Amino acid sequence: MKAVVLAAGYATRLRPLTDTWAKELLPVGGRPIVDWILDAIAAVAAVDEVHLVTNHRKVDAFTEWAASRGVHVHDDGTTTNDDRLGAIGDLRFVVDSAPLDDDLLVIAGDNLFEFSLADYVSFWRAQGVASAVAVRDVGSRELATQYGIVSLDSNSRIVDFVEKPAEPPSTLAATATYLYHRSHVHLLHAYLSDGNSPDQPGRFVEWLCRREPVFGWQFDGAWYDIGDAEQLLAADNRLRAERGLGLRTAYSPN
Repeated sequence: MKAVVLAAGYATRLRPLTDTWAKELLPVGGRPIVDWILDAIAAVAAVDEVHLVTNHRKVDAFTEWAASRGVHVHDDGTTTNDDRLGAIGDLRFVVDSAPLDDDLLVIAGDNLFEFSLADYVSFWRAQGVASAVAVRDVGSRELATQYGIVSLDSNSRIVDFVEKPAEPPSTLAATATYLYHRSHVHLLHAYLSDGNSPDQPGRFVEWLCRREPVFGWQFDGAWYDIGDAEQLLAADNRLRAERGLGLRTAYSPN
């Protein structure tokens, strides 16, 4: 199994901070966001390589960061938010350029969580030839409008997936942590060739679950989708508290 970390976005909601920092390298709890993700990946014995895709503006920072971590960094060549490949486009870029012909663990580089990836992988393997997404009840239909919302059958198979619905059918949200069977990875080409959106990684799951088995693995506990300053500060303070560091009223990378 290979792990792919998606870190090629431009984090426009966090500007001007992200004019000089790669969002995924911003420290939370005293460490870069992506270091916490690497810790979680390291608990999955089956993962034998970690790949990270970023854009041309951020590649030097990630190359320096990766030098002591054994992570393969891929530059997608884009330089602005307007010419970005999108999360699904970037995933295909890595699959093609690496190249990868394996089961994939795919995680957004701004997605922090406290569940065990090893437990998640064990659940997924029990489903046979299938893919999976980690899902969490966000407890609010207002919040649910911001996420991909899933419906599961009694066996936890996804029977419906709606990206950012105006009227959510439930509050069970997909997080940006995916497991793709190698036979499903090859369907990225068909998805994109059909003219589907290359952005928002959940869009591929939405398309895939109508064609192949995709399961939802439910977890509880802390989860941060770090998209804005409020979420960044909340994640920083939670991890600072766990490490005995002082809490902050405003975020600072220093």
